[in-house]
Amino acid sequence: MSFPKFEPDTKYSYRDYLKWNDDQRWELIDGIPYNMTPAPSEKHQRISRELTAEFAMYLRGKSCEVYDAPFDVRLSESEKDEETYHVVQPDIVVICDRAKIDTKGCKGAPDLIVEILSPGQAAKKDKETKFRLYQKFGVKEYWIVDPFLENIDVYKLDNGSYGERQIYTKEDRISVGIFEDFAIDLQVVFGDETEPGE
Repeated sequence: MSFPKFEPDTKYSYRDYLKWNDDQRWELIDGIPYNMTPAPSEKHQRISRELTAEFAMYLRGKSCEVYDAPFDVRLSESEKDEETYHVVQPDIVVICDRAKIDTKGCKGAPDLIVEILSPGQAAKKDKETKFRLYQKFGVKEYWIVDPFLENIDVYKLDNGSYGERQIYTKEDRISVGIFEDFAIDLQVVFGDETEPGE
């Protein structure tokens, strides 16, 4: 199926986004469409799986929920689809206010977002564009996972802005700021790589 045709200097909304039924994954930031293909690498998927599993085990029986991509998060000051210009698909989100969850995904800021870097422009988008977006809309905790360096940068919201970056490496246990009694062993997350077919 062909891609949607985008007009230059046009700001697209969530209402437009819902019409792009082309089997591709898209994000909208400031009304600008970003295509999220090609598919993530095997290592990206493995890290996502391990982190999601850690959150899911901890959250079992609790009020918060964890979701992994593809899962739409709409960020907007407006309740109207035609006035919503930010739709992102983070790798992992944790949401503690169930009123934000509907049949289309999440409407409003999750409590925690994890983005796993991909090479090139996608990494810049996670480190700069999405960093500003998540800070603006009040995501309490933002993790940027670098699968190549095997570390995680953690930012926590303090008085409306992200404070100093905390860096965790493969040898560390990462404390989850939104939960007092939860830490993740990054040896489990990054693991030991094996060659495909082994």
